[in-house]
Amino acid sequence: MQTVKNNIFRTIFAPSEAVFKEKRSKFFAFAFPVENEAEIKEKIAFLKKKYHDASHHCYAYILGADKSAYRMNDDGEPPGTAGRPIYGQLLSKNLSNVLVVVVRYFGGVKLGTGGLRVAYKLAAKEVLENALIVEKNV
Repeated sequence: MQTVKNNIFRTIFAPSEAVFKEKRSKFFAFAFPVENEAEIKEKIAFLKKKYHDASHHCYAYILGADKSAYRMNDDGEPPGTAGRPIYGQLLSKNLSNVLVVVVRYFGGVKLGTGGLRVAYKLAAKEVLENALIVEKNV
């Protein structure tokens, strides 16, 4: 758990999107500013409904200025290959109150666990680079 300096934390201003392709698989990445778990569940349910034919809907989020609430989900991908790399990108940008969901359409070529980790990491990195990062008061 990190201490919050000057009662300020980093988050994103508005939703952002990115698309990453690897060996015919498509990874649609979405980042959302969020305030609570109910809002997170709503956004994930919306994406699962909209992209109902996708292979996986993997995500990670961090809540709270002190980053005390977080979660990662691989949604059927091998353990640690999707949610953890997404979460790692949130940590590397020092963000909180952010949800990142990566929707994968399998392209017919297996990526292996290393390839999956890299693909989910790069999709999350791209969507966060497309987002406007702002500082907020606690």
